[in-house]
Amino acid sequence: MITRTKENDLKYCLKGIAVIFIYFLFSIGQEFPFILLHINVADLPSYITIMYSLAVELLMISLIFCIFDKELKNAFTDFKKNHLTYFNKYLKYYIISVVVMMVSNILINILGGGMSTNETTIRNEFNVFPIFTFISAVILAPILEESVFRLGFRAIISNDFLFITISSLIFGGLHLLGTPINELLPLYLLSYCSCGIAFAYMLKKTNNIFVSMFFHFMHNGLILSLQTFLLIFS
Repeated sequence: MITRTKENDLKYCLKGIAVIFIYFLFSIGQEFPFILLHINVADLPSYITIMYSLAVELLMISLIFCIFDKELKNAFTDFKKNHLTYFNKYLKYYIISVVVMMVSNILINILGGGMSTNETTIRNEFNVFPIFTFISAVILAPILEESVFRLGFRAIISNDFLFITISSLIFGGLHLLGTPINELLPLYLLSYCSCGIAFAYMLKKTNNIFVSMFFHFMHNGLILSLQTFLLIFS
């Protein structure tokens, strides 16, 4: 939980910058150790690269949790005490965001667009390595993404409107890397930004990152559960 004052404003800003820097540094330089060792990642077995990616995600989460150690402990204590209240109060905002996402995806399909590169990659990985993909997508990704795109950006941006807008746009945009840019881009952005807006709004209202993190867990879990159902019965 971030309690911003004139005295600690710079401290939180630096913490937010550090968190975002860690995320992009590790994301961009993830293959750097293999380059140093003259190892071609394409030649490695898929399970090795997936295990390595999980280890990198765990390392990033550990570093971020060290940076926001006190704030996260306070937030978790509050969440344990008030989780039912938070769930009942903010479930409607999550449902609205899912409806917007579903309508956007329906329009994308009607207009001839396909799945984003991110969605295609997750589905392909899940079909081959369902357990590893479940751990990454349902457990680690919500923790990491909420810590970076909500907590990290909130530490930097105190203005509510700017925080919600910037964090959700960057969050949604990064999920579209590799997706061809065409006239359907606004719909793709709306699809991925809708939940990001809802999660950012939850953090703005509660000042507790575990609220948005919980709904992010639930969201990814529902999607992967549906994917599991389709994989089993298709």
